[in-house]
Amino acid sequence: MLNPPDLSADAPWKIRFRAPAIAGSSRAAQNPARGLVASNKDGVYQLYAWDTRTDCLTQLTHDRAGVPHGSISADGEYVYYLRDQDGDEIGHYVRLPFTGGETQDITPNLPAYASFDIDECVSGQAIGFTAADDAGFHIYLYSLEDMLAPVFSLTKHAMSMGPYMSHDAEIAVIASTEKTGVAEYALEAYDVKSGALIAELWDGAGSGTAVGGFSPLPGDMRFAGSSSAGGYHRPFIWHPVSGERHNIESELFRGDVKVWHWSPDAQRLLLRQVHHARHTLFVYDLSEHRARKLDTPPGVFSPGSGFLENDRLQVHLTDSTAPTRLLELDANSGRVLRTVIDLGVDVPAGSPWRSVSFPSSGGAEIQAWLATPPGDGPFPTIVHTHGGPTAVQTNMWKPDAQAWLDHGFAFFSLNYRGSTTFGYEFQHAIDGNLGDLEVDDIAAGVSWLLESGIAEPGALLKTGTSYGGYLTLQALGRRPELFAGGMAIVAIADWTLMYEDQAGTLRGYQRSMFGGTPAEKPEAHRKASPITYAADIQAPILVLQGENDTRCPARQMRVYEKRLNELGKSIEIYWFDAGHGSLEVAEQIKHQELMLEFAYSQINSSVAAFR
Repeated sequence: MLNPPDLSADAPWKIRFRAPAIAGSSRAAQNPARGLVASNKDGVYQLYAWDTRTDCLTQLTHDRAGVPHGSISADGEYVYYLRDQDGDEIGHYVRLPFTGGETQDITPNLPAYASFDIDECVSGQAIGFTAADDAGFHIYLYSLEDMLAPVFSLTKHAMSMGPYMSHDAEIAVIASTEKTGVAEYALEAYDVKSGALIAELWDGAGSGTAVGGFSPLPGDMRFAGSSSAGGYHRPFIWHPVSGERHNIESELFRGDVKVWHWSPDAQRLLLRQVHHARHTLFVYDLSEHRARKLDTPPGVFSPGSGFLENDRLQVHLTDSTAPTRLLELDANSGRVLRTVIDLGVDVPAGSPWRSVSFPSSGGAEIQAWLATPPGDGPFPTIVHTHGGPTAVQTNMWKPDAQAWLDHGFAFFSLNYRGSTTFGYEFQHAIDGNLGDLEVDDIAAGVSWLLESGIAEPGALLKTGTSYGGYLTLQALGRRPELFAGGMAIVAIADWTLMYEDQAGTLRGYQRSMFGGTPAEKPEAHRKASPITYAADIQAPILVLQGENDTRCPARQMRVYEKRLNELGKSIEIYWFDAGHGSLEVAEQIKHQELMLEFAYSQINSSVAAFR
């Protein structure tokens, strides 16, 4: 029998949750003394003005549900972010002075919208974003001299992103799934003044492109990106006006290699490689046609300011043992020059993860991350799946994973088929047939854990967030014998109902995954929905769901709950007042407390029955 969980205020796992984290940072293109940082240093993710000369952070936003990301104007005078309603991710972009003050709605005449991102061109003459609603994906580009009407606009019905602008916004590139028909992008370049389509880039079926962006120099129309035509992403330089294209290859490359940033002189590119969920940074010299691998500390990298000067970089680094910090690196060697921002210096260290692999159905080889508590196994085990599905679990800082390890559980997170960075075929194996091969991979992982003596029989629990929460419910219905219980966070239970209620951005994504709408592909949506297998569920379920979530909306989960109750199944739902997850640390701790209490209850009863 497990001892009661440690729910004391000073429990090490709670200290890790409270450790301030950095969600992102950027610098003003024309005023590098000013930057923007997103952090939860005061308990909820908000935006902070960053004085890069002193590295002092000053809180700018105070939204109750938090603000997880934003952008800074080229001159550093303003910060932009999407102001929504209590975390529902639908609203209007506003701008806020860098020095503080009142917010201004920059699109007062538009209906409320969902959006991926907003940015200015390098010169600061124009600003662009995509606004998604029931009518489609509307790409807008405004002159900052006159925000009353866009100087360029375009509507796509397929999932689309952009615009990505040249230095003075002469050309705008759009990334759209219109041609690919799946969750992959093709590029379209437009002349902003005339609105004419001037070039397209896509390497055909079985491939997609990723955006790196235009050269930072005025008059330089070179655009950097990557294509997965060979199975893995490889960088290219494209000139939309002339049609020239230069593919970037190196014998050093493995896995997906994408463009992150141009150097200020546009002579070098910062590249990130992700191979079997492991990160490596390269700098590619465009004049020498040579890639140099940077000798960096191991871990997971995410974009910071990129190149500060031609010989210095700023990037974020994290790993399973420590929170994200912002580092300055030598661009020639990768050597750490200094730690710019580290808000989690007094955090109890986490346990390291190790990479493992195991076979699954159809001969697929599945990579996973495993961490075990001190002592000899077998252990009660948490089986985790990431969200997405077009994402990858990396060796990153996860306070929830460390909480399980603190309490004697093994933690196992698998990169199921559908995950990125394992090749095009691996990623798209699930297209049109969601929740099938992924469950095979989960079951294969459970078999490997038991055969390896890591997991205690009868003491495995399934968990995950978003698509990972969906796979939790799907696995409990499709393979009810595998788990003693499931904990699903902001999950999907009914794909058809979800499509009816979700934000426009996610409707486009869902269509690209299924190959059509629920009306066009009814059987695929029925087969993929956990509610279809409600009668087969055996294990108790805990669901943590946001009242204001527009990605995985509330109604479909309420219908699922009602169905399980009608069938006499055990389901408990905790509704929290936020959207697709909570940005508030206290609420995140509450979620982990609920899961610990649920896990202890199910494991103690399940193991006793199993024995």
